[in-house]
Amino acid sequence: MGSRNRLTDPAPFIADASAVINLNATGYVRDILRALPNRFLVVDVVSRELDRGRRNGRPDADILKELVSERLVEIVKLDELSEAHFEQLVVGPAAETLDDGEAATIAYAASAGMTAVIDERKATRLSAHLFPKLRISCTVDILSDAEVRRNLGATLLVEAVFRALTIGRMRVLPQHVRWVVDLIGPERAAQCASLPKAVRQVQQNISHADVRNKHDAG
Repeated sequence: MGSRNRLTDPAPFIADASAVINLNATGYVRDILRALPNRFLVVDVVSRELDRGRRNGRPDADILKELVSERLVEIVKLDELSEAHFEQLVVGPAAETLDDGEAATIAYAASAGMTAVIDERKATRLSAHLFPKLRISCTVDILSDAEVRRNLGATLLVEAVFRALTIGRMRVLPQHVRWVVDLIGPERAAQCASLPKAVRQVQQNISHADVRNKHDAG
């Protein structure tokens, strides 16, 4: 079973910092990017955000630099049109604005006809409202893509998704929770703090029940 969203559009992807972090956290980012038929871009604003993570010992800026040198990722800059879109997303009340990285990603995607890869519900909601024609995807869409699944294989896919959840703290949109839980299983799902608390509690109960059943059967 795959994610409900399919990556059938040939438009390039442009990823927010959270998506970059999640893909890096899988441990298989190169295999994933090579499996995708789409170009993969990052706005320089996001690159600078990741640079600041070095202070906390995060390796994402260095990994991104390597991916750029290997031509798996391209760094782009906002132009005049995308700058105007950017302003729409960062100026105003906090409830109706985004951080610079998210805003720059969405602005570039909207102006260039690309697919924005974002994981935050607020960013998804605002971008859909302001740019109804914008293509929006998320990290789970990439991980559940048929070519990525084929390239990684079942065992590595489970590991990749679990690492994205636990190391990258990947957010999972409601429509993708079932796919993720079915893939990694209840025991792993119960360990993933980035999954909704109610989901983790249910999966923990299922996991404990499985242990009891195995014990009783033995």
